[in-house]
Amino acid sequence: MLCAVSHKDNILLEAEALTKAFSTEGGSVRVLDNISLTLRAGESVSIRGESGCGKSTLLNVLSGLERPDDGLLRWQTEEVSGRSLSWLAGKRRDFIGFVFQAYYLAPELNALENVLLASRIRGNRGSEWIDRAEALLERVGMSHRLRHCTTKLSGGERQRVALARALMNDPPLLLADEPTGNLDEGTAESVMDLLLGLVSESEKCLVLVTHHPGFAARATRRLQLHGGHLAEG
Repeated sequence: MLCAVSHKDNILLEAEALTKAFSTEGGSVRVLDNISLTLRAGESVSIRGESGCGKSTLLNVLSGLERPDDGLLRWQTEEVSGRSLSWLAGKRRDFIGFVFQAYYLAPELNALENVLLASRIRGNRGSEWIDRAEALLERVGMSHRLRHCTTKLSGGERQRVALARALMNDPPLLLADEPTGNLDEGTAESVMDLLLGLVSESEKCLVLVTHHPGFAARATRRLQLHGGHLAEG
């Protein structure tokens, strides 16, 4: 049986006046302009916007993979700005689960080993972690493919393994960057059903970047990123 931490209405992440700019041949482009955002456990938030508008950059800043040029970021009341890379990496392992369009599974490992990788990076190698990985793979409908090489899996199966891996350390926050972008419509629907269902039943928070208007509409909050600004819509 999967265990999950109940976060109720707790604030998981607070961003205040985040800005981020990049230098181009034509000058500096501010892709994030004074963005503020509060995320709470139990909600799903979709973010849409045209290609290149900064959606992935926003996820990178919220996850501490990129530093903002200005503004404040807090994870569960802890100030993130100015922290060392080692602190960020350690905190991020427990706090955030990532689901990417390209899966990023280790091709030399089977499905179970890929899921276990998330816990082994933390030094957790006991049998209880194997049990948890197997339970997660069963939950995402992959119990029959535990020891199959991920290169032999379909796109939908790979994304299910990636989702199980994202949940392995029971993070309260999931960041999904176009998680169905490489899937056909039918497979994408089933993966999205699974993703939203897992988030709902475990009271996690999901931030979903997607171009798909139907998937975006299923989130409890819907945001648009345009011209560096984040707005309801």
